[in-house]
Amino acid sequence: MIKKEYTPLEARMLDLLLVLQAEHGGGNNSTFTVRVTSSTRTDTYSSIAAGIGSLKGPLHGGANIQVVKMFHHLKEVISDWTNVDEIDTYLIRMLNKEAYDGSGLIYGIGHAVYTISDPRSVLLKELAGELVAEKGCEKEFAFLELVEQRAIECFKRVKGTKKQVCSNVDFYSGFIYEMMGLPPEIYTPLFAMARIVGWTAHRIEELNFEGRRIIRPAYKNVLEEVVYHPLEER
Repeated sequence: MIKKEYTPLEARMLDLLLVLQAEHGGGNNSTFTVRVTSSTRTDTYSSIAAGIGSLKGPLHGGANIQVVKMFHHLKEVISDWTNVDEIDTYLIRMLNKEAYDGSGLIYGIGHAVYTISDPRSVLLKELAGELVAEKGCEKEFAFLELVEQRAIECFKRVKGTKKQVCSNVDFYSGFIYEMMGLPPEIYTPLFAMARIVGWTAHRIEELNFEGRRIIRPAYKNVLEEVVYHPLEER
């Protein structure tokens, strides 16, 4: 059952979440989807609906739900939430597609643009620290922080890459929503409510750019040259 009253801190947290998730550049998948559809001069409802379809994907706006599911799983399989070796062992198995859902992903870790840090995640983590005291979730929060830290280190160890990764906005947003008593079914709709502000701004820009042509991405053939054989010789 959804509660009907919220504390001042919860209200401030929700307001921050809506601001942070509003927009952070036109390169993200859902915003690009809105721009592509807007370039066809379709109506606003259709364009925003397309953006929502993109946002709900588990690798985009639906990722915070994946983080929550993963965190619940980790709380069950990790016997000691403070044991770095036990956490590392399991996270490495996840990255090697040997544990959890076999995807090789640690949800909430990594971003296409942010590498050193995601400023949205930094802010959410800071305010989440205040909320956990109010909700009595200090142990869970400490475990989540440790998972974040170890996931970044395990990623470096397994991938053997110089590319630095960090937690993204989804890593803490789902945890915060859960502490506030919000059901998972509305996590992505809340994200969409916030992002519609940015989508609309991009749509207006696209429609008012004089001389703008339809966006038509090109695809490059990566096959080697193939010799043509007449049908009768195949």
